[in-house]
Amino acid sequence: MPGPGAAIALSLVATGLAAVLVYALRRPASRAERRASLQAWRNPWTYSWVALTVIACVGFSALVGLAAQSWQIEMRPSNAVLGEAIRNHPLLLLLFAALIAPAYEELLFRRVLFGRLWAAGRPGLGMALSSLAFALVHEPPGLGASHGVGMLLLWAVYAFMGAAFAWVYRQTGSLWTAYAAHVLNNLIAGAALLTAGA
Repeated sequence: MPGPGAAIALSLVATGLAAVLVYALRRPASRAERRASLQAWRNPWTYSWVALTVIACVGFSALVGLAAQSWQIEMRPSNAVLGEAIRNHPLLLLLFAALIAPAYEELLFRRVLFGRLWAAGRPGLGMALSSLAFALVHEPPGLGASHGVGMLLLWAVYAFMGAAFAWVYRQTGSLWTAYAAHVLNNLIAGAALLTAGA
């Protein structure tokens, strides 16, 4: 088995190449889109939308976790195995999980998949499909640590996150807002994993 550094490098190369290639071939941003995206950051409401999105994602995850606990349903997300690796290599793994992976995922799921359907006048379908794909990539069927209802609850959590990131992207018109919300969400999750075994 490769060590954490090698595993991260392999994931980075595989995900990064796929995201950049699909983005470049299918949905590169136009000059007008880049200008509008940067202008969105001058709007003070943009920061409120990002904060609201993160609060919704963290809150929904916490509520689902509490419900699972009260119903005695085991929810073990696949990324829980990163807990020890994060404690041993916190900067390396948090850099990957909180900065790099969200960039690639936002390009693939929000810019390309959601963005193409949004541009085609089908934002609802785009949100549904991109959220489902986001959930399945984070908890692949049959490969995750959870099964049955636990897996369904994890899919619900990730699908909600995917929908929230798509929503903030559409609300502000800037992919950077979805990226910022994703980064903050992952920083909070990474901090939770880091302190869970402390």
